[in-house]
Amino acid sequence: MNFRFNNLGLLPPKDYQMTFAQLRSSLLVVGPGKKVEPDWDTSWRFYLVDQLEILVNQLWQIGVADIFVDGSFVEQKNHPNDIDGYFHCDATEFARGNIARALNRLDPHKIWTWDRAARRPYKGYPKKQLPMWHRYRVELYPHFDGLLSGIKDKFGNELQFPSAFRQCRANGDQKGIVQIVSG
Repeated sequence: MNFRFNNLGLLPPKDYQMTFAQLRSSLLVVGPGKKVEPDWDTSWRFYLVDQLEILVNQLWQIGVADIFVDGSFVEQKNHPNDIDGYFHCDATEFARGNIARALNRLDPHKIWTWDRAARRPYKGYPKKQLPMWHRYRVELYPHFDGLLSGIKDKFGNELQFPSAFRQCRANGDQKGIVQIVSG
């Protein structure tokens, strides 16, 4: 997959479908080159993708197919803190707790929850993190129509995940996002 960061250091706006093999060999992991980014942390980015793959495989096992990742991972940032993303799911199955239960049956660490009470502090970070972040350094959020993300646009309007994750939090500029597909 051939693309470059734009002049703002963002993945150009569009949805990039990638398998894990394509992601590992992409600019997002291997970087733009030592001349452009001499401190690019390729090994950390490989680690994050490995962690992401564990969680995505669990989602695939319960029938979730539409999974998107973004955050600083899809930006020209030498060492992203984590990988953020969301997945499409059925609102009723989520509300009944069936999705979290099914995922926790698969995960040995039982990290699948989005309950604010489950968030814990991490040294040096301003916000509390979900259990999945503490274990995997990945946060994947459920999405269904009408669910708001808690992220606001530059006008103060709260966004749903598909819109929120396709903009840069710092300034609202549009950016690309990666859809993970099976290969």
